[in-house]
Amino acid sequence: MTKRRYTQDALSEWMKGEGPDSDVVISSRVRVARNLRHQPFPMLATNEQSAEVLGKLTDVSLAGRLEPFGSFETVLLSDISELDKRVLVEKHLISPNLANESRAGAVILSENEAVSIMINEEDHLRIQCLYPGFQIGEAWALASGIDDTFEEAADYAFDENRGYLTACPTNVGTGIRASIMMHLPALVLTQQINRILTAVTQVGLTVRGLYGEGSEALGNLFQISNQITLGQSESEIIENLHGVAKQIIEHERSARKRLLEESRMRIEDRVRRSYGILSHAVIMDSKEAAQRLSDIRLGADLGLLEEVTPQMLNELLVMTQPGFLQQTFDEKMSPEQRDYRRAELIRKQLSGQFDHGGAGI
Repeated sequence: MTKRRYTQDALSEWMKGEGPDSDVVISSRVRVARNLRHQPFPMLATNEQSAEVLGKLTDVSLAGRLEPFGSFETVLLSDISELDKRVLVEKHLISPNLANESRAGAVILSENEAVSIMINEEDHLRIQCLYPGFQIGEAWALASGIDDTFEEAADYAFDENRGYLTACPTNVGTGIRASIMMHLPALVLTQQINRILTAVTQVGLTVRGLYGEGSEALGNLFQISNQITLGQSESEIIENLHGVAKQIIEHERSARKRLLEESRMRIEDRVRRSYGILSHAVIMDSKEAAQRLSDIRLGADLGLLEEVTPQMLNELLVMTQPGFLQQTFDEKMSPEQRDYRRAELIRKQLSGQFDHGGAGI
């Protein structure tokens, strides 16, 4: 396995399975933030201190302690290009914060990319576990097991009253962020989404876009996650998110059923128009691409469009991002050139002509 594989393939192995409730839920993620005792937080650390943290945490993998959870490889951020870093961000394998880290940053990746362990990000250690579909409990179980392994080898910064200590006060306590990525086009089309999201925020959860805090909910993709990490146990956080997500899934399916019963021709027309435009457009900006891909994903889930598969659409979510486009076509691009290449790539992917071994041209 080469490190380049992590940036060359748009779809991580873990995303090739659909998972439970995959018609609405794209993925489930748990992220655990930890820091080492007697070491300053990364933002205050010297180069020597950051290197010391890096060595101590990567030794856990090198010593084979992570083998019960699969095969892992350590990627030093200093060893890869800025473009490779951008692609890892687009695949959700590292955060933008880690990509911009100029000191001893690294990521330990599992072979199937379901586990991403970031070192010297905002915190010394961030363990991220991703599952396809609605599997937040499974993601937490895996993250907890890996966390226990690191805790056996490292002395965590922990306070009896406050819990795990983190660089950002909003993560103090359990240090976990659990999130579920959901595709909610019917709630948007029936104008119920604002009411639903307002209710979500009233029960201690928050809503973000595809790339987390500060990002827009493009393509009707919403990330629902816990906002509270202090005062609740890990199991309470997971159970609360699970219960709310289950209700949102039911509301989305009910809205889809209503659309089919009351506006079937209009929905089918919308889906087919978007499919036609994506199949023939010469230029396509990222915002329009996300919306039209959302339309055809809805059409596929409703049985109105048999020409596409969920895996193809998951792949296009990454393939149409700026970094991956430049990686695929091996060229630096202006925004207009990216729009041209994005449209070309989508056309080829939908027609089955895209060559995954290269740019397909």
